[in-house]
Amino acid sequence: NMKTAVDRIGQGKVRQVNARFAAMASHYLFETDFCNPASGWEKGQVEKNVQDARRRLWQPMPNFPDLDALNAWLEERCIAQWGEIQHGVLPGTVADVHAVEIISLMPMGRAFDGFVEHTKRVSPTCLIAFERNRYSVPASFANRPVSLRVYPDRLVIAAEGQILCEHNRIIDRSHQKPGQTIYDWRHYLAVVQRKPGALRNGAPFLEMPEAFRQLQGHLLKRLGGDREMVEILALVLQHNEQAVLSAVELALEAGVPTKTHILNVLHRLIDGKAPPASPIDAPQALRLAQEPVADVERYDTLRALRHAS
Repeated sequence: NMKTAVDRIGQGKVRQVNARFAAMASHYLFETDFCNPASGWEKGQVEKNVQDARRRLWQPMPNFPDLDALNAWLEERCIAQWGEIQHGVLPGTVADVHAVEIISLMPMGRAFDGFVEHTKRVSPTCLIAFERNRYSVPASFANRPVSLRVYPDRLVIAAEGQILCEHNRIIDRSHQKPGQTIYDWRHYLAVVQRKPGALRNGAPFLEMPEAFRQLQGHLLKRLGGDREMVEILALVLQHNEQAVLSAVELALEAGVPTKTHILNVLHRLIDGKAPPASPIDAPQALRLAQEPVADVERYDTLRALRHAS
């Protein structure tokens, strides 16, 4: 009995089912029926199906860059094999029988949100620990409890009924290496707004985009640059981060890396170009009857006066 489904095995068929597995069974409306430990003969048909699927799909063993690529390939291969495998009970292939049955099938409901939940307390440095690694959390939740939702490929941190942040999950079973610390520099903006000096050597801000790093190098050379840099970074809390980043890049290209210029560029990017002005219909009395002609001979008159003096 896999540990993702059963927390404890009792006598006979008694099982203490994992809470999340029970929630999944309730979501998809199926009943659990567990075999005895180390008794594969109790589910011989399942074992045979697994053996056949392994031979069809996993020999030789393919490689995939991520879980999404694996699932996409698996779906494609299964659908292809439905057209090759005979149903066994009904005439035709699995695909033929599926085509007949599909008109009677109900649509699938929403997918089960399959995560394992843990309660964590955020450290004073705005970090939570999981599997020997540490992940940052918005500074406003320092020293407070949060809910950590663990997925196969990511971690989602929630509190007070809202999603706070999300990180890619670091999976490293080697105990030879020290754990990693994963920062999101946006989580520490509230800290540097109070203490701008922390921006200079703060580890979280080493992960900023290159344009922000270049801007920081320019601003920290002058008095008050810490505060000005923090105010520019804080713009991502109010505006789209990509728009702020584009404004910074344009300011650097123009050679004017200042907060005022960046704000000017940002507002133009957000508001878009001003629409072309419509032609003004001037009254007839204000219209010129004859277009003026440039007369350069008057400059000769001025030269003559200068020589006379």
